[in-house]
Amino acid sequence: MAARRCARAAPPGDLGWAWRHGPDAVARAVRTWEDDGRIVAIGFLDGPATLRMTVAPERWTDPGLARVLVADVSDPGAGVLPSGPASIEVPDGTAVREALHAAGWGAGEAWSPLSLDLSEPVGAHGSALHVEVVHGTDTSEFTAVHRSAWDNGSFSDQLWGAMSAGAPFAEASCLLGRDDAQVPVAGITVWSAGPGRPGLIEPLGVHADHRRAGHGTAICAAAAALLREMGASIAWVCTPSGLDSAVATYRSAGFAALPERLDCVRERRRPLRRRPRSTPSVR
Repeated sequence: MAARRCARAAPPGDLGWAWRHGPDAVARAVRTWEDDGRIVAIGFLDGPATLRMTVAPERWTDPGLARVLVADVSDPGAGVLPSGPASIEVPDGTAVREALHAAGWGAGEAWSPLSLDLSEPVGAHGSALHVEVVHGTDTSEFTAVHRSAWDNGSFSDQLWGAMSAGAPFAEASCLLGRDDAQVPVAGITVWSAGPGRPGLIEPLGVHADHRRAGHGTAICAAAAALLREMGASIAWVCTPSGLDSAVATYRSAGFAALPERLDCVRERRRPLRRRPRSTPSVR
């Protein structure tokens, strides 16, 4: 079994947002593991020392695969993670997670997954937003909301154009919400995996000047409704548990909280402190 780097289908939200920096950047961030020509595990580097990964369902509890994966993520020479502190997101209940803990990886950041069943119509929640689909002819208002919401000045119209031209965006849409004065106040992106499959919502942002007015809840509900129109079975999102306002927004839109998940982390090892040798006295 060998580690092989190539661009494959990882979570569309992760790959989709990374695509704003171009397909080569995505390819450099994806890791796959194959067994007999079949992909059995996949990971995405969400930063130089953060790996988000999963394994094929039929290999969920395979101890042999787990040993290979843990050996690769622990060896900087394997080209997966560098030496030093690192974190890995891997599903609960997998042999990989158990093997990481056995190898000394500890509990890291807590994440709150939430889901909304789309078998029934999605009701309106929050403020009375006027929601529209963002098109490439004019993205300036959407990108401005995103920059304000995330306090990140790097997301430009050019980067949106690169992202929307990527393969993961083929079944995705960005929504812009306006208040009654037609002021852009909220934005969200939805990622579909096709009819009958879960759809993903990320990221959601409310302009810094228009928070605490229910706009986040309203555009979240609108995004879930769009996913239902696209045939998704559920709407799914995962947010850091420490972001209380984000968790509250999703729950206000009808999402149900799932069991919390913890990253696996490798801390920097502290060097042993040697006791200084005593200098013998001279008599």
